[in-house]
Amino acid sequence: MKRILSIALAAVLLFASVAMFASCGKKSDYKKIQEKGYFVCGITLYEPMNFFNEDDELTGFDTDFANAVAEKLGLQAKFQVINWSSKYLELDSGAIDCIWNGFTYGSESNGVSRTEYVDFSYKYLANGQCVVTSKANLATLNSKEAFVGKKGMAEGGSAGEDLAKELSTVYTPTASQMSALTELMNGTVDFIVIDSTMANAMVGKGDYANLSVNNAIPTEAEEYAIGFRKGSDFTAKVNEAIKALSADGTLATIAAKYDLSSSLIANIGK
Repeated sequence: MKRILSIALAAVLLFASVAMFASCGKKSDYKKIQEKGYFVCGITLYEPMNFFNEDDELTGFDTDFANAVAEKLGLQAKFQVINWSSKYLELDSGAIDCIWNGFTYGSESNGVSRTEYVDFSYKYLANGQCVVTSKANLATLNSKEAFVGKKGMAEGGSAGEDLAKELSTVYTPTASQMSALTELMNGTVDFIVIDSTMANAMVGKGDYANLSVNNAIPTEAEEYAIGFRKGSDFTAKVNEAIKALSADGTLATIAAKYDLSSSLIANIGK
């Protein structure tokens, strides 16, 4: 009996030692980021969230927002352009620390909730999907049935992909919302689905003056949030900073700069 008890006790002690070693060996995301002095945001380029201005400087609502959070945390924000369809691989591999680029709190095109892949921050900005066509096609593409068989495009892995596939089986994914906008402008597709934040900033203006939001297709409201690795303790730290930036008016100032005041969620974190 004593021998059995000794073996059992030894097993318990061994298990505890292994568990303690594993716990000590696993460093928190936030600790790693503090040691580096910066965190990396995975982005794509589109106005008004992340884009290069006339001086070739990266700017935009999400750019300024990330920099403000970094300052609150005593860190630096860095930005890495990624292929949106590979965002989870980039995050899980450690190549980026968060997905911070008009990231919709919702589901993937396969119906799986994005909460299965990431931990989300507080929601901070209202959005929705927009169907965009040429102004010349507004009269004919005036119902859901009219889109059947038309060439559609959306960013691969984006929230707009579902709607584009629903409207037409003649669908092609693309690397970014900007490339979809370019393809529509060049006439290689009949319609695209992009974020309303982007449509409001770009469609019908400048190089895209011949394009228009097509209101024949109703869309649902969405909200943006930041995606972090599952179980990351960095999420809570960023949420603390977001709450403070909402309370002190910093986020409102950034939103006004990019004409997004009406989209900003009030009293974030309350």
